Amino acid sequence: MVRLHLKKGNDSLFLHDTTVKQNVAELVSDILAVYDLRLKVIRLCDEMQSLAKHGHFMPPNMQGLTEDQIEELKLHDEYEKISIPQGGSVECPDPIGRRSGKAPNEAMAEVIMKTITDAKEGVSNKLTAVNKTLTVKDVQDCLDKLRGAIMIVYPMKLPGYDPVQAEIDNCEDLSGTQASLEVIEKDKGSLWWAGKELMPEKTLEDYVGKNEKTKIVVKLAKKGSQAPGREQQMTEDQKKQMMAWQYKKQEELKKLHTADDGDDYYNSPWAKPKLSEEPIPRYWKRQMGPN
Repeated sequence: MVRLHLKKGNDSLFLHDTTVKQNVAELVSDILAVYDLRLKVIRLCDEMQSLAKHGHFMPPNMQGLTEDQIEELKLHDEYEKISIPQGGSVECPDPIGRRSGKAPNEAMAEVIMKTITDAKEGVSNKLTAVNKTLTVKDVQDCLDKLRGAIMIVYPMKLPGYDPVQAEIDNCEDLSGTQASLEVIEKDKGSLWWAGKELMPEKTLEDYVGKNEKTKIVVKLAKKGSQAPGREQQMTEDQKKQMMAWQYKKQEELKKLHTADDGDDYYNSPWAKPKLSEEPIPRYWKRQMGPN
C-alpha cells in the first residue's frame, strides 16, 4: 500500500493508505470523505463543550438579550422544559447569551467532556507521528460516541436550532462562518505533490511509479486555489540542530587553531631562528667533504 501523509498548508492532517493503481479522482473523493467528516467531529466537540458549560441553545430571537429585555418583549423559550439534562440542571449563565445557562450537573457534564476528549484523540493529527492511518470508519466511530453521549445526557433531545443537534441530524448551516471555509466539497478538491497538481484522469502510478511501499506527503487544496507551498526539506527543529552542530564545530576548530598557533617557540634560545644566516663551521665542512 502507498501511504499518503495529508497536509493542508503546513498543517498535518492524517495518514491515508491507497494503491498506485487508484484513479486520482477516486482518491480525492476518498480523502475528502475522511477530511470533511473529521471537521464535523471537531465542530461537534467544540459545540458540545459549550453545551456542557452553559446548557442548550437559546432561540435565535432571544440570543444576546438580557432577562429584562426578554420579559419586556414577552419572548419564551419553548425548549426550557423539554431540553432538560438527565439528573437536572445547574445555573451557569452564558456570558455571550447564546445558551440558556441551564447546564448539566457535574456527573453529566463529565460524561460529555470525557467523550469529547476521546473523540478528539481519535481524529488528532498526532496520529501521524505514531504512523496510524485514519479511515471513514474511525471518524464515524468517534461521531457515534459523541451522538451517544448527547442521547444519555439529553434523552428528550435538544432544539433543532442548537448547533449540536444540527450536527447530529446532518442539517448544520455553516454559511457565513469560518468553519464553512474549511469544508471542501467532493468535486472541488485537489491533491498536490512535489509542486504538481495530480490530474483526476490519471492514476497515482503516473506520478510515483509502481512501488507500493512508497510514502509521500501530499497537499490538499480547493480546485482553482493557489498552489500550496512545497514541503520543506528540513523542519525548524532540524534546522536548529544543524546550526547548533555547525556552531559547535566552529568553536572546536577555533580552539585547535589557537593551540596550533603557539609560534612563541620560534624565539626560544634553542630554536636559533637565524641559524641559516650563520656561516657553517669548518669541522662541519670537513665532515661533509668536498662539494
